[in-house]
Amino acid sequence: MKVRLTRCSLAAAVLSVLSMNLATAATPPAWADDTSAATSTSSNTATSTNTNTNTNTTSSTPPNPANASQLDAVVVTGGRFETTVGQSTTPVTVISGATLQSTGQANLRDALVQLSPSISHTSYGADNAEFTDELQLDGLSPDHVLVLVNGKRRHGSANIVQDPGLDQGSTGVDIDMIPTDLIDHIEILRDGAAAQYGSDAIAGVVNIILKTKASGGTVSSTSGQTYKGDGFKNTETASVGLSLGGNGYLDLSAEYDRINHAIRTGPDYADGLYGENTPAAIAYVNANGYSPPYPVGPAYKNPWSSDTASTRQLFGFNAGYDFTDNVEAYAFGTFGHRYAESYENYRPPYVDPEVYPNGFVPIFTIDENDYSITGGVMDDNFFGWSVDLSTTYGGDRDNLGLVHSVNPSLTDSPTSFGIGATSNSQLTGNLDFTRPFQVSAFAAPLNFAFGFEARRDTFQIQPGDPSSYEDGGASSEAGFNPYNSGQWSRNVTAAYIDLSTHITDKWQTDVAGRYEHYSDAGNTRNAKVSTRYDFTPQIALRASASTGFHAPSLAEEHFSSLAVTPDSASAQLPSDSAGAAALGAQPLKPEKATNLNLGLVLNPLDNLNITADAYQINIRNRIVAGGTVYGLPAVDAMTAAGFPVPPYVVAAAQANPDTGLASVWYFTNGANTRTRGLDLTSVYHTDYGSFGKVDWDLSANLNTTRLTHLVTENGEPILNAQQIDYLTSTTPKSKVIVGGTWHQGKWGVTVHETRWGATTDQLSYIVGPDSVVPDTFYPWRNAAIYTTDFEVRYNVTKQLQVALGANNAFDRYPSKIPYVTALEGQLYDTQSSQVGYDGGYYYLRLAYQF
Repeated sequence: MKVRLTRCSLAAAVLSVLSMNLATAATPPAWADDTSAATSTSSNTATSTNTNTNTNTTSSTPPNPANASQLDAVVVTGGRFETTVGQSTTPVTVISGATLQSTGQANLRDALVQLSPSISHTSYGADNAEFTDELQLDGLSPDHVLVLVNGKRRHGSANIVQDPGLDQGSTGVDIDMIPTDLIDHIEILRDGAAAQYGSDAIAGVVNIILKTKASGGTVSSTSGQTYKGDGFKNTETASVGLSLGGNGYLDLSAEYDRINHAIRTGPDYADGLYGENTPAAIAYVNANGYSPPYPVGPAYKNPWSSDTASTRQLFGFNAGYDFTDNVEAYAFGTFGHRYAESYENYRPPYVDPEVYPNGFVPIFTIDENDYSITGGVMDDNFFGWSVDLSTTYGGDRDNLGLVHSVNPSLTDSPTSFGIGATSNSQLTGNLDFTRPFQVSAFAAPLNFAFGFEARRDTFQIQPGDPSSYEDGGASSEAGFNPYNSGQWSRNVTAAYIDLSTHITDKWQTDVAGRYEHYSDAGNTRNAKVSTRYDFTPQIALRASASTGFHAPSLAEEHFSSLAVTPDSASAQLPSDSAGAAALGAQPLKPEKATNLNLGLVLNPLDNLNITADAYQINIRNRIVAGGTVYGLPAVDAMTAAGFPVPPYVVAAAQANPDTGLASVWYFTNGANTRTRGLDLTSVYHTDYGSFGKVDWDLSANLNTTRLTHLVTENGEPILNAQQIDYLTSTTPKSKVIVGGTWHQGKWGVTVHETRWGATTDQLSYIVGPDSVVPDTFYPWRNAAIYTTDFEVRYNVTKQLQVALGANNAFDRYPSKIPYVTALEGQLYDTQSSQVGYDGGYYYLRLAYQF
């Protein structure tokens, strides 16, 4: 079955919005043009009411005028007590919900990539990686970013990234399963915080704070497409805030998204099965700057290198109710459903000439349900303590399928397959205590916090249809078979303590420690100390040092799969399986990290804020894809793991025991890395009187990752040059965003220029003599690229706003890869985390606020 993605009439959407009886609001609100802090250290509208973030929070409303200091934004991430960006001991960026929506992006992740220089994502996630919208922070893996919602740990995806690259093995949080219109603001802590929040907070923390409004609401419609006329996107949102008897609030939000394919694959002339050079082939390669020898064959355009087509329905709520002046009950949750399709590589006619005489392109599908719910109670005066007791249950289920394919080993093969399902769940309980103590030796109260956490994680693999895995399985994606299916679980317990105070009026410090026990990965202890000294109101220094860790996910420990092509088979084995153990695999250990941060905070003018933070992140025992074995040993390992190895692969291995047509690998703690970088942010508010106000911003991230140790097996390095580059060079060494927002009366204009630094990669040879030489690669550099994003807004009335914008307005594309590395028409480096390759995109947004 295919999803049908058709264009919606925007005019119809407008009429639908305007026809709603929304004019009954007692006081029609004016639009707050609060998109000026897109990449700044804070946001004009960053509010922090009771966000249930394990902190002693109270209702507060920071300044909202355009010229208000960005440092006044209240934050709750990075410490156990409420503070402001301007007084934080660690670097925190705040991005408002309005700023997120002003990007015109259909995905929350893509909006954050556009707004924050520290955040990136792989431009093209092959196969199932296209289905999950994970993010990278400071050039590290998605598994090194902890995502919180209202301060509570969010569950990761059940969809493990299988293909090679920086994200391989990750099961990061899919933040696009949270309705954007439910978000008040997002706090990004750019510092290690495992001692405070636990596993995964090596690169930092993304804390999504939900709205706490008791009235009003918004409906909006955003539609757009690429300059090439494909990739149509449409997002419809609705949210409303309700009062609960005057003592509480209930915020509801719904979102519907659909995205069409944007295909950026060139004609495929590389299949030498079809004959000699053709005029069309020669003209094509000359036009694109390729050099002889020219490719051969028909000009078949393979659509595999394209954006995933998807539909997504999201629902969410956030609620709180005050039973007394001190006791509040709260709850929040989300549910998301996604159906998506991703093109696979073209299969030539000889795979099954009777069913597909012209060849075929398999389509990988996912039918996903993602859910999370949190409930808790807070007491601000429990024998003098503030107590927060909460429970969170969340999970993800991915039903995977394959259509327009075939199992070539079966005489009567179906053309569509259910290839199995993966699912996970996370049940977390938290009990947190906070209390300030008056200590005469200090200039401020000693804030004392401690707490406990208990968590149960599960992961499950369910087998697919027998026809999807029998005799080598379906072409492109063999189904999960009963031998590598199963259910696994683990228990995690933790305790922490956190102390913070002002030692003097100008000197503050925060000390935290955390102990965690994993039933499968053992114990870990982590600590953090951060400090800040304000020399004057205009100059301050801050620093932090911490240890951290990332425990291997259950998917990394137990997932296995088999990928089958017309002439080869490659399998991933669990590191604790008999097949992997026979090859020398060891049980996975947690990754360990050491973080250092040194920052400078400057406020040279009343409306000018500048921060510069240098950081270093050392990671030991990084979990990487290693232990690759070829030929007959690979066939034996696949057989021991229960994989049905295709007969033609067995025959090839018997004829050539070292053939690369059969390969297996597993995850291992194979490398140490060191990441060093610098984060810069600057915000300047200017007032030009009758000509309006401009909020200027400049932000940049500079970083580099180096390999400091590489494990060897049988005297050989566990990673080759290509795999090392995945870890160190496929994210930009620099990313700079500069621009601002002008607003005057009913008008607002936002313009930003982004410079994406160069990336490098070791590309595999696809054609030519080097294509059959193991570990021989083509060194490739993706040149730096500049993109421009803008949006023009007009407030038609106090309630209705119209916005027109463009992302990558000048239609810039990455560097084209050389022909000898182009797989079936591939044009760009799919591993780069630089700018994507859809080109320019324009959009129109209508929003009605009541």
